[in-house]
Amino acid sequence: MNLRGLRVLWCHNRYRITGGEDVSTQAEAELLTEAGVEIDRYEVSNDTIPDRPGIGYGLGTVWSQIAYREVLARLRQGRHHLMHVQNFFPLLSPAMLWAARRSGVPVVLTLRNYRLACLNGLLFREGRICEDCLGRSPIPGVLHRCYRGSIGASAATAGMLVAHRLLGTWHRTVDVFVTPSAFAKSKLAAAGLDASRIVVKPNFVHPDPGLGSGDGGFVLYAGRMSPEKGIRTLLAAWRRVGGGPRLLLVGAGPLAEDVRRASAERDGIEYLGAREPPQVLSLMARAALVVVPSEWYETFGRVVAEAFAVGTPVVASAVGPLVEMVEAGKTGALVPPGDPEALAGAVRELWSQPAVLRSMRLAARRTYEERYTAERNLDAFREIYRRALGTGHG
Repeated sequence: MNLRGLRVLWCHNRYRITGGEDVSTQAEAELLTEAGVEIDRYEVSNDTIPDRPGIGYGLGTVWSQIAYREVLARLRQGRHHLMHVQNFFPLLSPAMLWAARRSGVPVVLTLRNYRLACLNGLLFREGRICEDCLGRSPIPGVLHRCYRGSIGASAATAGMLVAHRLLGTWHRTVDVFVTPSAFAKSKLAAAGLDASRIVVKPNFVHPDPGLGSGDGGFVLYAGRMSPEKGIRTLLAAWRRVGGGPRLLLVGAGPLAEDVRRASAERDGIEYLGAREPPQVLSLMARAALVVVPSEWYETFGRVVAEAFAVGTPVVASAVGPLVEMVEAGKTGALVPPGDPEALAGAVRELWSQPAVLRSMRLAARRTYEERYTAERNLDAFREIYRRALGTGHG
């Protein structure tokens, strides 16, 4: 399918703190624009949500009349071929999907988290993986205040899920769902989505940063500083690594102060704070290893794809899609999640084998070239959009 000349209404609800979802969304928009797609952006930001939102915000999560009217107006005036929704939660709401259906415009919905199965979108609660609401009522999530620690906000999110299940929104308005891993597809299907409509399209790294040197003498963590990312396990592991490589940590989040304190109190740990993506890639290119100690079901490991793009092997938790991405003994190592001893042991073992690391660098780079390039992604987009336009579902 030729993408040039295609006009797409591109809808996205940005987060307050830019994360992997926002980065991937922006990268996709830029890639499609380069390929000749005309992107009509409709974006909002969570920065506009007050610290103590009232009942109006809760109702808007279920059905935003503002978003419904805006999408309806744009689709009626803009001669769009399709609508691609990257994230509708919480400000845009699923109402916009019904606006597209009313306009007869096909819909592609990208799912970069587990929000349709879990109130916090993570399938993670109180330091552990949680599937209490998967394919069931979201009442446990309300009782546990799973969204922002608030029973009101959790109830509003649960109301959105229940209302649109009853309306049949996911079945009646979406032509193609897109998710970045086979693992995420399996969980979303378990939550009730039609698996035959879910397409797996990994994220990508563009422009190609090229093979790095790996000569920095350090191990890198790059990502959100939060419990589900395994930060506490990583810090505990570094007490066991001994006199090996330094650990550099890049990112922001609720556990940033814990990381800053560990950096000040212990040799071998350095916290660099938040960095722009090009700076992170530069650090990855020089790192001997990248560590991804996640303890939740990532929908994708973007940091793994970035590490492979510069040829850096990855030590990751054997959980979720990370098992799909990292081939133990070839492009890195897999360890049990939440196990600091196993994490430290894997780092020590690889650090002590320079020849193995060199071989893994080449294998990691080949994996990037086979799976995570812009060219591979454009091929996937052609198939996804062809399929959406051919369904007649709108």
